[in-house]
Amino acid sequence: MSTSKVDAKKRIVLPKGRPGDVFDIQQQAEGRYLLVRLEKPKAVARISRETCLEAMAKAPLKPTMTWEELKRRTRQP
Repeated sequence: MSTSKVDAKKRIVLPKGRPGDVFDIQQQAEGRYLLVRLEKPKAVARISRETCLEAMAKAPLKPTMTWEELKRRTRQP
């Protein structure tokens, strides 16, 4: 078992750690911690600009009520 020392900025170097790794720190007891490496989520493919514009044209945002109805519902008498 290897030991490490915390520096002035409260950092510790993990022997198997890589830059960018993220860990969940769980306190099991007083002075006892468990580090669990979190997996990075898979990258989601982005849609192209053309596909996005096409989707917006097919389903444009349209209000479901008139301005008068909106005013009536939101204004206090």
